[in-house]
Amino acid sequence: MISTIALRLSLFSALVLLASCLKSSSPAPSFYLGADMSYVNELEDCGGVFRKNKQPVDPYELFASEGSNIVRLRLWHSPDFTSYSTLSDVEKSIRRTKDLKQAVLLDFHYSDDWADPSKQVMPKAWQKINSLAVLGDSVYNYTFSTLQSLNSKKLLPEMVQIGNETNIGIIQHPDSLNKGNIDWKRNAFLLNKGIEAVKAFNKKYNQQIETMLHVAQPENAEPWFNQALAHQVVNYDWIGLSYYPKWSKYDFLKLQNTIKTLKKTYAKRVMIVETGYPYTNKEFDKANNVLDGEAGIKGYPISIEGQLSFMVDLKKVCREAGAEGIIYWEPAWISTKCKTQWGEGSHWENAAFFDAANDNEALPVFKFFKDSF
Repeated sequence: MISTIALRLSLFSALVLLASCLKSSSPAPSFYLGADMSYVNELEDCGGVFRKNKQPVDPYELFASEGSNIVRLRLWHSPDFTSYSTLSDVEKSIRRTKDLKQAVLLDFHYSDDWADPSKQVMPKAWQKINSLAVLGDSVYNYTFSTLQSLNSKKLLPEMVQIGNETNIGIIQHPDSLNKGNIDWKRNAFLLNKGIEAVKAFNKKYNQQIETMLHVAQPENAEPWFNQALAHQVVNYDWIGLSYYPKWSKYDFLKLQNTIKTLKKTYAKRVMIVETGYPYTNKEFDKANNVLDGEAGIKGYPISIEGQLSFMVDLKKVCREAGAEGIIYWEPAWISTKCKTQWGEGSHWENAAFFDAANDNEALPVFKFFKDSF
């Protein structure tokens, strides 16, 4: 009798645990719509205030309430010019995101500074390494240990990027930088080391973190991923694209065709992980705007209405092509007294989701998150 009761209690406990797990886990959305919020902690520390209906609001709460379901966050290795986008800062951001039941895309830059289509400098901590095998181990161990640290605090991301806008090749030594002639044997080895670390972590800790490779501008994606495939870089889950009309030669139709081709050729999921469009040409501080008057395209005036129309139509184009998400880059980068490496203020306030001319009031572009738009 005692053994029967114990068995029943054990089965009951197991069912309760299963029900709890099912209740606490949120299914992945059919289409991701979100924001890169990497600057928010810094902006708030500099006194930045965000408003909705003239009332101060928490930006994370605002985006979530408007329909955002994913937050992208960059991670620098050991930056010496800022205390933000470090692991401790990212932990704070992930906690804010998860408290609101949103997914996290963690963007490993594998650099102490911005990694982008023109610059991919390895962290200083790795610059004395003269063996590719040892460098690969460093990439693997850093990726694995970062996830381990986040896991210990229940802050695991749902996805990770193995590099940011890696058009010219990842993790380059400052003494041997290149602008386009990729050493694909080396590049593939390092990319695979990052991917392998995530897969090994998943296996050890019974997780399902997905991996993404990221290239800037859709016209660069097909040749890049063709070379990745030729060099056995295949064990990733997502293709991430940056799409900025200012720097892309592709209109919406070509973007749509590229997404379809990427999905068909490589059997990977596709997401736009960076995009942006200005609502004004005006400068509001001493930091020059990156998206200036040349950022506009035909049919979408640089205006409040044009910004919303661009994002709504981009969402339609992506959905029809089979992409599974769009993340807007730094929509909360409002102007504050914060300083960048190039000026004081924001280089993006004219492309944010808050009206710099109206006390950072939330703009209509937030409607882009709604299914009805």
